[in-house]
Amino acid sequence: MAGLILPIDKPAGWTSFDVVAKLRGGLKWRKVGHAGTLDPMATGLLLVMCGDATGLSEDFMNLGKRYRGTIRLGVTTESDDLDGRITNESAVTRDTLLITEFLETCAVRSCNDRLPCCDQSRRKRSYKQVLRGKEVDLASRPVEIYMIRIIEMHNPEVTFDIACGKGTHVRSIARFG
Repeated sequence: MAGLILPIDKPAGWTSFDVVAKLRGGLKWRKVGHAGTLDPMATGLLLVMCGDATGLSEDFMNLGKRYRGTIRLGVTTESDDLDGRITNESAVTRDTLLITEFLETCAVRSCNDRLPCCDQSRRKRSYKQVLRGKEVDLASRPVEIYMIRIIEMHNPEVTFDIACGKGTHVRSIARFG
């Protein structure tokens, strides 16, 4: 059997598995997988491996990744994203310099005590459990942050670029500290 590696521009609202399932059905290949999960609300490159190329997915997952995201300061949700129920709101009192120092410190420390975010957890559908109001206890694990750079700040939102290793839950950067 031959293999294919397909770069897919994953739309918002689709899970990584939705993309795999569509391709599996459309291509009529049984062996289809991807090289790293993207959040359902995230858009961007999803590498999909088909046939013999599925054996390469771990190699691709071990490569560095780069993301652009926006943090809304002063708001905490149960799932760390806009889909989650708001659990805390507070006034934003930090200035640009403090936020920049915070992000640089996060990169220097390599965020070794990051808490995994629910919807990319390998545990049974923990994201959906959280959205249903159930409590999920997830252990932290080390990840690598190579660079974080602020793109723009419009209080209370901070848009940033991040270069990181596998397993980094970018949305959890906002609660590091």
